[in-house]
Amino acid sequence: MARCAFCEIAIGQLPIAKVYETDTVIAFFDKAPIAEFHTLVVPKRHATNIFDVPDDDLRDLISAVRNLSRHYRNALGIGALQIVSSNGEAAQQEAFHIHFHIVPRSKGDGQDITWTPDYTIVERFDELLERIDASRIHKN
Repeated sequence: MARCAFCEIAIGQLPIAKVYETDTVIAFFDKAPIAEFHTLVVPKRHATNIFDVPDDDLRDLISAVRNLSRHYRNALGIGALQIVSSNGEAAQQEAFHIHFHIVPRSKGDGQDITWTPDYTIVERFDELLERIDASRIHKN
């Protein structure tokens, strides 16, 4: 496997400002922060993205994101934040080890995410639902 910085962080080979750690997850301040307390949360076991992360690692990862988010609200008074995870190169994933960003937000902070809606898609909802084939979605 190619060198993975997040795997190296997980085993203590790279310096970080560690915020939180369990047996399966580590969280640390982003080295390119866009806000105070901008935190990355990663599983210690390597998985490239949402498509291949084991269920138990994903549960631990999401639980850590929630715990940290609650702590930031309760201890620091951060009442707004974004949880972001890009999965795949076309989705602007740059570090190919699944991770979530916790980004504290405040009105007027200049970090707005702008989406351009395509309302023509609404007209095709029935077609899209057929393509999903809900009977094939694995339910846990």
